[in-house]
Parts: sequence; C-alpha cells; structure tokens
Amino acid sequence: MIRHTAEAPRLLPWTGAEGKPCYLVGDGLGYVSRLADNVESVQLGMAAALLDHTDDLLSDRSATPEQLRYVIARLAESLRDVHRIARSRGARHTAPGRVDHPE
Repeated sequence: MIRHTAEAPRLLPWTGAEGKPCYLVGDGLGYVSRLADNVESVQLGMAAALLDHTDDLLSDRSATPEQLRYVIARLAESLRDVHRIARSRGARHTAPGRVDHPE
C-alpha cells in the first residue's frame, strides 16, 4: 500500500458536479479512501468482464451493427474509468514524499 507523508491529493474514481474531477487529501486510510479502492476494484472487474463479452461478440458473425455500437460505447466508458484509475495510481506513485509501507 502506498501512503504519503506529504498529503498528495488522490484523484477519485468518480466525478463531481458538472463532471469535474474529485480529489481526496489524506493518508489513504479513511473511509473515502477505502470506498475509492472498492469502486476502482469494481470498475477494473467490470472492464475485464466487458473485454470477455467483446471477444465473444466479435467472434459472432451474426452480431448486429447495433450490438457492436453498444459494446463500443461501453468500452469507451470502461476505458475512461481505467484511464482515471491509472492516472490516479501513477500520480500517487510518483508523488514527492511518498513512503511505501508493507500491507
């Protein structure tokens, strides 16, 4: 687990009003941090399941254009979520004053 001595803001896996990013400042041990960890875990699991579904759909020669457009839209949503998680984790990993603690 990564914890910071200098409280670097964490990009949360959801947006606020008007789609603006939400940040959390803290030691990574509080309720909102645990909630964010859980949301990220669900988002990553959903992305993996969506990839499996997409593979199945692409191998189905009878898939309709509507089905393909739908799965592409869901892939775009999922990619946005995964990209946000990667940005958040990357920022926390490279934050000044970072201290690694064993879990």
